[in-house]
Amino acid sequence: MEKSKQKITVQILNAFAEHGKGGNPAGVVLNADALTDKNKLEIAKKVGLSETAFVSKSTTDDFKLDFFTPNKQIAHCGHATVATFSYLKQMGILTKNSSSKETIDGSRKIEIIGDLAFMEQLPPKYTEISDKQAVLQSLGLGTADVLPNAPMLSVHTGNSFLLIPVKNSETLKNIVPDFDMIHNISDELNLIGYYAFTIDTSYDATARMFGPRYGILEEAGTGMAAGPLGSYLFDILKQQKSTFHIQQGKYMVPPSPSLITVKLQIEKEEISGLMAGGIGILNKQLVVEIDV
Repeated sequence: MEKSKQKITVQILNAFAEHGKGGNPAGVVLNADALTDKNKLEIAKKVGLSETAFVSKSTTDDFKLDFFTPNKQIAHCGHATVATFSYLKQMGILTKNSSSKETIDGSRKIEIIGDLAFMEQLPPKYTEISDKQAVLQSLGLGTADVLPNAPMLSVHTGNSFLLIPVKNSETLKNIVPDFDMIHNISDELNLIGYYAFTIDTSYDATARMFGPRYGILEEAGTGMAAGPLGSYLFDILKQQKSTFHIQQGKYMVPPSPSLITVKLQIEKEEISGLMAGGIGILNKQLVVEIDV
């Protein structure tokens, strides 16, 4: 007996668009209450973007959000959250400037400022890593390519990313990722992926995110990685300010420049919390069919 099919409408929004262009596309599915995790994974695979957000009713928060990459569920996704809440605001479903989301990893606050949606992240936790040479090798880099006096650290604000400070924008541009190696190291360190960055830029930092462990070779805008980087700039590189502008996607092929704003909450010279955000611009609508 042939399985019946169900049509699902997916909004595609470009989150973190820089000056109205580029950005990181995310799928958003509203009214996802009846979908199973298997359905959501099938939809995310068919959409084929790095993440798709599924919005359903919550008993604890304004909305429940589940995030799926093409190969697995993920606890948080900055750009898909920004895309979702920008869209909810634009559609008039969200009428206030403060909101919240329920996730598989607890509740997070959302703030809307003008057209920008900001997502709460946890205060940073830093972990040193032992095999720095293997990490450099996996990017086609040598010791001379790293920014001096800037340690390579795994940083967790809800998800873990390995921050790799390189000496200039040319080095960042010319990285040659070995995705198998990056996948294995990310697995070993329980990372979403690498966030290589430079401060040799017109913004506070320009970064590249490689996440092959989650089926993401390179991503245009990663809010959950920009939060750790904003924290790193403050705590490790001692940049004494509370708002950072981080560019990403510039060196992708083709380029898809994104701009992520990170706002730190500072108490007694320590980060007590942070938010990462940007704008979400509706790109198109997709209809995918799934087996039910």
